[in-house]
Amino acid sequence: MPDDAGATRVIPDASLDELLPAVVDLSLAAGAAIMKVYDTDFAVEHKDDRSPLTQADLAAHEVLVEGLERLAPYPVLSEESAAIPFARRREWHTYWLVDPLDGTREFVKRNDEFTVNVALVHEHEPVLGVVYAPALRLCYYAARGQGAWRRREEGAPEAIRVAPEVRDPVLVAGSRSHAGDSLKRFLERLGPHRLVSMGSSLKLCLVADGTVDVYPRLGPTSEWDTAASHCVVEVAGGAVTGTDLRPLRYNTREALLNPHFLVFGDRAHDWRASL
Repeated sequence: MPDDAGATRVIPDASLDELLPAVVDLSLAAGAAIMKVYDTDFAVEHKDDRSPLTQADLAAHEVLVEGLERLAPYPVLSEESAAIPFARRREWHTYWLVDPLDGTREFVKRNDEFTVNVALVHEHEPVLGVVYAPALRLCYYAARGQGAWRRREEGAPEAIRVAPEVRDPVLVAGSRSHAGDSLKRFLERLGPHRLVSMGSSLKLCLVADGTVDVYPRLGPTSEWDTAASHCVVEVAGGAVTGTDLRPLRYNTREALLNPHFLVFGDRAHDWRASL
């Protein structure tokens, strides 16, 4: 069993260099487990322990937990282990934070925009992140000191960076399944813009690779939904902040819900004016 406090208080960049490709491979394996269910003629009537959605989620979860414990025996936190009390979690200096299947509505709708998310969190900050969309065969990954990358299918990795300046009109990532009044108000205050709809944590990755300028998330999310893509955005030069423009932090309280947040590339722009 992993040490609850994590193996070390300091993670050298050299170890992240070794871990990153291994976590990418593990995420691909989890994605393959998901696709075995996704490629069947399934029907979802109820979300219970026998639904194909849960079968896919649990299959990916098993692949990730077993593989991560072999790679580096830090604690693993996910939706499946969310009941771990904060009194125990608060002692963790380093841990894996995973979402085996992010984008449940996208999975059910078969629009291919669901992901496997794996992050290594150290002292409340994600220092390694992998986001893999198995149906799209698209992988984003990054680690502190190792750069941020995108790989399509079996092609060569491409280094990615955020857009350094806001475009006119502003390009905004928005949720396919969770748009609401708060987003509408933000867009009204933002001014001329074009909305790019996307599911799951891929919205943050659109900021990371410069496809869009900003992603406002003004609704509920959990920490495992954002940590992996948060790392990709930050290493690519962007920011993931609360509406107070302070960086999101992880495992700091009993609740595992994120506050409303913004993801952006241009740090000089006054995003608060649109809130």
